[in-house]
Amino acid sequence: MSNQPTDINYSDEHIRTLDWKEHIRRRPGMYIGKLGDGTSPDDGIYILIKEVLDNSIDEYMMGYGKLIDVTIGDGQVNIRDYGRGIPLGKLADVASKMNTGAKYDSKAFKKSVGLNGVGIKAVNALSSSFSIRSVREGDARTVSFAAGEETADVMESNLADKNGTQVTFTADGSVFGPYAYNLEFVEPMIRNYTYLNAGLQIRLNGQTFVSKNGLLDLLNENLGETPLYPPIHLRNGDIEIAMTHGTGYGESYYSFVNGQHTTQGGTHQGAFREAVVKTVREFCRKDFDALDIRASIIAAVSVKVEEPLFESQTKTKLGSRDMGPEGPTIRQAVGDFLKAQLDNYLHKNPETANILLQKIQEAEKERKAISGIQKKAREFAKKVSLHNRKLRDCKVHFNDAKAEKADQTMIFITEGDSASGSITKSRDVATQAVFSLRGKPLNTFGLTKRVVYENEEFNLLQAALNIEEDMENLRYNKVVIATDADVDGMHIRLLLITFFIQFFPDIIRQGHLFILQTPLFRVRNKKETRYCYTDEERQQAIGVLGPNPEITRFKGLGEISPDEFRAFINENIRLEKVRMTKEDPVHDLLEFYMGKNTPERQDFIIDNLKIEADYVEEEEGLEKAS
Repeated sequence: MSNQPTDINYSDEHIRTLDWKEHIRRRPGMYIGKLGDGTSPDDGIYILIKEVLDNSIDEYMMGYGKLIDVTIGDGQVNIRDYGRGIPLGKLADVASKMNTGAKYDSKAFKKSVGLNGVGIKAVNALSSSFSIRSVREGDARTVSFAAGEETADVMESNLADKNGTQVTFTADGSVFGPYAYNLEFVEPMIRNYTYLNAGLQIRLNGQTFVSKNGLLDLLNENLGETPLYPPIHLRNGDIEIAMTHGTGYGESYYSFVNGQHTTQGGTHQGAFREAVVKTVREFCRKDFDALDIRASIIAAVSVKVEEPLFESQTKTKLGSRDMGPEGPTIRQAVGDFLKAQLDNYLHKNPETANILLQKIQEAEKERKAISGIQKKAREFAKKVSLHNRKLRDCKVHFNDAKAEKADQTMIFITEGDSASGSITKSRDVATQAVFSLRGKPLNTFGLTKRVVYENEEFNLLQAALNIEEDMENLRYNKVVIATDADVDGMHIRLLLITFFIQFFPDIIRQGHLFILQTPLFRVRNKKETRYCYTDEERQQAIGVLGPNPEITRFKGLGEISPDEFRAFINENIRLEKVRMTKEDPVHDLLEFYMGKNTPERQDFIIDNLKIEADYVEEEEGLEKAS
């Protein structure tokens, strides 16, 4: 490679300063994470809603405005709070000047989510239309923008309107592309705000959400199973915790800082996990293993911190170590809180304490029963040449907290040499790993965790993911199931999902498990090639490319060449997140599809076989016609 300079005229005119809105529009990922089209709950259009709502929530936390109205329709979002209203003289500045806001003054907003003065500006810059209106004591001012450029500024007086701030925006299609809001993703966000702010009412398109009991309501409404004991609810001014134990594997947490849902946890969640172990050990006067104490725990944790520091602009993981500039550490505060309140609760509720003790003892018994198998499995995983036989690793890992692109890491779980070969040759070696299955994995439904260590495939898979003891060590942000779009591929997909639900449900609960979407068709003529993921897209491609294009139906990943595959796993990758909510009858579904009720399942298949056969016949006829 030549090191000769490519531009000898490097001079003053090559240095540019982007204004605030141009920088946001050119680098939106720095401010709102990924863009997306609204099909995933972490898409940028939902971050825009959150950024505006955070400001209204901060008003409520300061004691002003018990109602927030949210209206979403036809791509437009309208959010109206009834707080103090932004000071009119600075209304335009807070929406269009970086590093401008009241939250720098801790006297006005002591425990706020946003401290950098960026959020509302990002919404403004990334909206084709944006207006902000403030009402204060009968006077009002409305400032309007288009893609961050001010278009109007109107003052009003002698109004009867209640104080507060109203923001109306439409996300810019030229930035986001075609998109649509899914209220199923907005509603959990709204519910979380009410759980964290007991007494606050939020109306979403006319439906009112409110919580009287805070995190206790959150836990009760999200439990996917009957808990072993009634949830324990503890709180003081800055810390609130609700916890219980279930019957499954893994640990499940809902953690929050100043009302912000920290989906990736952080120092507060780590402090709780450490403190609950210490408190239970002292109460039981026995040095139980931490894994046994936390096995099957389900907990919600909320802390209020002055000037919180997050590890990303989207605020999904808390990095702060202290409760405030002059306060104790978060670890100390949560530890002292649990030591006093949880210990006191267990002494006052001996029935709950006994159930908890029995649960810990059962977890200990199971762990010891398979400890020998675990040891052999670890040794086997170390001896096996993981990198050569099963895993083509990447250079960056998710648990490298400070590594650049850690959030972009993913591992493809695929089956067959041809499919894994195509992905391996096409991937980004910095952030994308490949794990190759050998044939169909075992159906784990109804089995104990012993199978995780006794089965070679699953033993090596958990070793590759690094999740044997703690989800905090997960090596990839996205665990992607990449199988063929045929019956066998769907079966492998179900077997893998069953495995994760059974033994590592946190991978699903924390939003790490995905299904890779690959094109079903390639439609091309001499001038253009289009890849289609649905039959509807195929029909559209035929209409655009004209009569008699060449149509290829991909029936397996191995049929897609590495050069083609590269286009499907780069920044345009289509991933479908595997989601699990309290409304999903997970156990019943697994029992029916993966259990041993063979006659019932056979009847279901026979009853639905004709529908599938008709579809296949129609599809083949269309291919011949094309």
